[in-house]
Amino acid sequence: MENLILESSAYTPFVQFNKESGVMEIKGRAIPECPDEFWMPIISWFEGYLLNPSSMTTFKIDLEYFNISSSKRILFLLYKLNNLAKEGNNVKVDWFYRHNDDDMYEVGQDYKYMVKVPFEFHAYEEQELAIAI
Repeated sequence: MENLILESSAYTPFVQFNKESGVMEIKGRAIPECPDEFWMPIISWFEGYLLNPSSMTTFKIDLEYFNISSSKRILFLLYKLNNLAKEGNNVKVDWFYRHNDDDMYEVGQDYKYMVKVPFEFHAYEEQELAIAI
């Protein structure tokens, strides 16, 4: 299984899913014009990863904005972490947000409540953006 890397655009986030390290990164804006076309390869890749996961799986999410269709797909991916945890795998979510972006922080809190896996919240200043992940 090859790693999954998708470059960002004005409407889609940077995505880097690494099979060996178990680190899954989603960063940027997620407002794709064709959500299924964008998200289905990501979901498909992750479904394959679940068959033979790394001993530790970490989702790093740093989104400045995402729409409802992306929200549903992100939540779907995060729910899959529950399955990994139930099978005895180590999982966690690193949720990055700008220190003054209360909405994005609250969305992360909502996901944490729904998903039931460990979340770590990381606030950063705008100039720290390049260092955050």
